[in-house]
Amino acid sequence: MDLFIIAEIGINHNGDLEIAKKLIDMAKDTGCNAVKFQKRNIDNVYDQEMLKSHRESPWGSTQREQKEGLEFNENDYDEIDKYCKDKDIEWFASAWDIDSQNFLKKYDCRYNKVASAMLTYLPLLNAIADEGKHTFISTGMSTYDDIDNAVEIFNSKECAFTLLHCVSTYPCIDDDCNINVINTLKEKYNCPIGYSGHETGILPSVLAVAMGAVVIERHITLDRTMYGSDQSASIEKRGLELLVRDCRSVKSMMGDGEKTFSSKEKAIAEKLRYFS
Repeated sequence: MDLFIIAEIGINHNGDLEIAKKLIDMAKDTGCNAVKFQKRNIDNVYDQEMLKSHRESPWGSTQREQKEGLEFNENDYDEIDKYCKDKDIEWFASAWDIDSQNFLKKYDCRYNKVASAMLTYLPLLNAIADEGKHTFISTGMSTYDDIDNAVEIFNSKECAFTLLHCVSTYPCIDDDCNINVINTLKEKYNCPIGYSGHETGILPSVLAVAMGAVVIERHITLDRTMYGSDQSASIEKRGLELLVRDCRSVKSMMGDGEKTFSSKEKAIAEKLRYFS
């Protein structure tokens, strides 16, 4: 399976369609396979008292204003869909509620995504698996029991999936990355495994590919100093360029594990070996 690299735009567009387009361009130009957004119905996802509470942001002084400011509407997604088709790059989104999942059906995206925060929301998982699209399932903030339940749903509905090892801290420090979990998940669930990282560098993603990850997902941003809770756990264009280059290179470097005496080596051996 070829390496599939997802540029997670998430909410790093800050509700600005022009920023979203620049991030799509960034993903396309650096060789990513897809971009991903997040979709929420604010009133379904958050408690009303919480939405009334104070939070200073560019959009106002309440949690509701902040969260609504980060959401794209149908016209925005229509434009995103058209823009990605024009750029020839896949897009999809992680829905945080069933209404949002139903909303996304309009666009007939090739993939679905279960966010780590939604892994235990079984009605949503059932709705996603019912669509039968290949689904990327992040496993941050979860136990094996949580993952077992999700895997059972997707297996029972014969919906193909990839589990993504993930540590849900923003940013994730190197000592917490635990890349060896990729092998553990591969052995336990006998399915494709990927990595969704929230660290500031690129090395954990490269190591994940060396360990056998077939999908890499990373948050991207135009500028890590921009407003937003995910910006500091994201990578800018140069970082994304290096990540794509190194992840694709390391997959090729790892080879097939078979020891060979290549024709290239034989030519050198004829020069360097005087005795046989």
